[in-house]
Amino acid sequence: MRLRSALAAALGAGVLLITTPASAAAATGQFRYDYMTTEEYEASGFLNSPPSGQCLNLPGVGEDNPQPAHSPRNRTDAWATVFTDTNCEGDSFPLQPHTGGASERLKVRSVVFN
Repeated sequence: MRLRSALAAALGAGVLLITTPASAAAATGQFRYDYMTTEEYEASGFLNSPPSGQCLNLPGVGEDNPQPAHSPRNRTDAWATVFTDTNCEGDSFPLQPHTGGASERLKVRSVVFN
């Protein structure tokens, strides 16, 4: 009887391991940027361990803010491609993993991590 119970428990645990979905891939680290708020205050924004392969509009610099973000810093372990417009449209620029940052002249509104 004990052997049957142990076998059933082991089989149940195996089924749970097989059916548990894997977590989505994410870049490890932080992506940072600076921007001017709609109230005209300097602010810094960041994304912690952002998902990979998904376009992300940067918080604070969406279509409601006429000022784009600037000085992006990719401190994640993945390549980041930044875009001049929301929804990963417009001109794009790749940023290496673990970089100190790009120029203040680089204006961005969205990013995707590879």
